[in-house]
Amino acid sequence: MKIDWAALGSVFGVSLSATVALVALFALGLVGLSKHEAATEQGGTATLARSGAYACFALCAAAVAYGIYLIVS
Repeated sequence: MKIDWAALGSVFGVSLSATVALVALFALGLVGLSKHEAATEQGGTATLARSGAYACFALCAAAVAYGIYLIVS
């Protein structure tokens, strides 16, 4: 059995990059929600922070759905 190390390295690099990007996107969503909560407690509104957080969560959900689509099809 011969292992194609270049292909294995390529798969590792892409999966690592996708994982880091997805975790960073989710973390940005959490930061946006916390900024919204902090602004709400101080009597202000932070609709941009909330909208950005929802956009980050939507992108995370889209990436997960695309990954499931790739596995199933």
